[in-house]
Amino acid sequence: MFYLCLMFVRIKTSSNSPKKSVQIVESFRDGKKVRQRIVRHVGTAYNDDELKSMRDLAEHIKVQLEGQGQANLFEGSTLAEMAIAARDNQDDKPLPVDLKKLREESRIVTGIHEVFGKVYELFGYDKVISNPQRKKAAVKHLRHAVMGRIAHPVSKRATATMLTEHYGVEVSTSALYRMMNQITDRVIEKIQEVTYEMVKSLFDEPLRVMFYDCTTLYFESFIEDELKENGYSKDMKFNQPQVLLSLLVTSTGLPVGYDVFPGATFEGHTLCDAMDKLEKRFGLDELTLVADSEMFSEENLKLIEERGKKYIVGARIKNQSKSVTEKILQKDAYQPLKDGISVREISISKRRLIVSHSLKRAQKDRLDRQRAIDKLMEKLTRTKNPKDLVSNFGYKKYIRVEGQASYTIDEGKIKKAQTWDGLLGIITNVGQKNLSCTEALQHYHGLWQVEQCFRVSKTDLRIRPIYHWTPPRIKAHIAICFMVLACMRYLYYLTKVHQMDFSERSIRQSLTEVQLSILHHIENDHKYGLPSKKTIQAEKLYRIMGLKLTDVPFKIR
Repeated sequence: MFYLCLMFVRIKTSSNSPKKSVQIVESFRDGKKVRQRIVRHVGTAYNDDELKSMRDLAEHIKVQLEGQGQANLFEGSTLAEMAIAARDNQDDKPLPVDLKKLREESRIVTGIHEVFGKVYELFGYDKVISNPQRKKAAVKHLRHAVMGRIAHPVSKRATATMLTEHYGVEVSTSALYRMMNQITDRVIEKIQEVTYEMVKSLFDEPLRVMFYDCTTLYFESFIEDELKENGYSKDMKFNQPQVLLSLLVTSTGLPVGYDVFPGATFEGHTLCDAMDKLEKRFGLDELTLVADSEMFSEENLKLIEERGKKYIVGARIKNQSKSVTEKILQKDAYQPLKDGISVREISISKRRLIVSHSLKRAQKDRLDRQRAIDKLMEKLTRTKNPKDLVSNFGYKKYIRVEGQASYTIDEGKIKKAQTWDGLLGIITNVGQKNLSCTEALQHYHGLWQVEQCFRVSKTDLRIRPIYHWTPPRIKAHIAICFMVLACMRYLYYLTKVHQMDFSERSIRQSLTEVQLSILHHIENDHKYGLPSKKTIQAEKLYRIMGLKLTDVPFKIR
């Protein structure tokens, strides 16, 4: 018979290694002998700070185990995996058990790890870290970091706490940081390679069109270095360092690649780098790249054309030569397409300038301008110095200030601006035989797919602000967020293919509601799993991934 005597935290060292293992150990008497057994392996520390943090975590876990009146012999990192495996392997035999002798030991969320865990493996992210057999801890912690960010994007410290308390996964903050050190430039390349291969496998035809755009990510810091630089901020954080993130997305909204540039980089200068890396990374010779007008410059287009690449880029039609602008404003020369949209093509050297006019867009342009002018006029009535206000307002060109307090609307300038309402221009070097005006416009309007990815990254994934300081950690953080984005957009894409009405946020919410109560028998110490009630949304998501969702209780063996 075994008699429980004592539970304590043990630090195990090795004479040939600086590593220190932190364990929770239990002493027990086996007959006349006192023996010890490991109740929980908490982790491995590589320095004094990590050791202190891990020892504190071990003491916290020990108090929880002692409060339960008995030791949980399953490691937290394997509890969820064991429970899921036991459920999948359950038989139809009845479970004779006295419910009055069952107590809830913990309640864990299983939906995120099950569904997104399968997506993660389909992409091959479990094999991107070099020498995965020798770096099993880093491989495991990378998976947990991605799952944690999908579930609830918070700091690495908060992620470790959340995974421990709600997901049956015990991982320390220091372990997550050590894992990030393994995300080298080669690993980042591998992440993008497997992402592209996975996305390509979804389609019968090669990927011929990709969308490219940039955004800025700011830091909770005011210190610059070779990567973090002040620059034009799309988040209006001009006094804080930032990095420039470029993203490649398919026409179906699936991300396939990205790059990180110093924060002061002009985004127009990144386009040629993107083309070179596309060819090197993916071997896409016949690719047409679609980008916004921020990428437009004569220098850019010449460099792309010298490489023999194809593009569809937004054009700044008001900056064209006088002869071209006169043609753009000849509305009677436009050919009608459909739904109040007409189009005209103008040749500029070996390029095609395609200009469309939309009645809906023209109405929106007029309303936006009028609202802005009304807002400015209202502010002018409340200020003593109109010149200072107008000089800082975007629509100052429509207001004429005379003296110190007299101001009028310049009707002539408004009338001139109205001639451009509803017009949109794009430039391409793809010939008419291979790309019609309608197809070119459709491709350009597909840029919203990149904007959608940026929205998901910034709002749902909270990719910024970034709290890491060193370039390697910054790159590792962005790599993790890219994997999260790829997984989320992939599952979102599958729901649309199956004609299901899900958003990224509703997918996450549905899967966090898939939970499992771990029960233990107070006499025989047997453990049981009690799944939460199934929801229609969760069942659909499981079915999409070829998984089965059950609400039948089972024994954890």
